[in-house]
Amino acid sequence: MNTRHTVVDTSLGPITVVATREAITGLYFRSHVRRPAQDTFGPEVLAPTDALLNRAAEQLTAYLAGDRAEFDLPLSLEGDTFQRAVWDCVASIPHGETTTYGRIAEQLGDRSLAYRVGQAVGANPLCIIVPCHRVVGAKGALTGYAGGLRRKQTLLELESAEVSAARLF
Repeated sequence: MNTRHTVVDTSLGPITVVATREAITGLYFRSHVRRPAQDTFGPEVLAPTDALLNRAAEQLTAYLAGDRAEFDLPLSLEGDTFQRAVWDCVASIPHGETTTYGRIAEQLGDRSLAYRVGQAVGANPLCIIVPCHRVVGAKGALTGYAGGLRRKQTLLELESAEVSAARLF
């Protein structure tokens, strides 16, 4: 499968970027909730020695510096049909904007699916690239993020996104 990874030192701490063949398949913080086992990432390579991982590292660094608003990378997300539908909705949230779990559930046709939407958002293997940090609680409050709420707040502030004054820390 040619799975490999690199670790990018960022302003949010080290981020592991995983690729399989010619697509990015994972982006994880060290303390990431639901982080897969390290041995599933394949060998570690230096980003400059791998064109795809280098491109991902450069785009991630530029995004976190405020010099890039979107990513232009081949992606491969493994998940069930519902998760993939949620991740498609999340991927369509514009830079600098937020939405709620309930609104995504409504987009999928049933507001009562909000809890399942939250579970799918939490299982997103490509945080930042598929911008799950742009999904907030019903009244705009910061809620769950696999990389931690401080990182979520930092990402939203980077994008100048509107969030509720109700901080959870």
